[in-house]
Amino acid sequence: MPVPTAVRTRLKGFLPVDAEIRYVFPATWNDSATCYVVVTDTSVVVVANRRFRKKRPREVWRVFPRNTRIGPVDTHLVPTFELGGREFTVDDEYVPVINAADAELSPDVLPPDPLWGWGEQP
Repeated sequence: MPVPTAVRTRLKGFLPVDAEIRYVFPATWNDSATCYVVVTDTSVVVVANRRFRKKRPREVWRVFPRNTRIGPVDTHLVPTFELGGREFTVDDEYVPVINAADAELSPDVLPPDPLWGWGEQP
């Protein structure tokens, strides 16, 4: 499910004026703290949400340079990725978003196949 337009609009308030949102997806850490990871043309911004209000961004937790890889995503049980020393969980539907954001950093390399290992090798 895409992030609603109202949430994207709120998230723009935490970004530099000229930043263009390329990708955005919700994630959690510690099974309770929620945030949005916003990938812009120049940075990766993690915006923490208000407690118990998933669609109310509160503050910028960390800003990473755009050349920071978000993945790889471990899809063993619950999809997880590590960023800034924390392990985040994400819904299955956002794994392709993370792969696409990382693929932009190396356009000649395809993102890892999340289904590899379930069938024959590619």
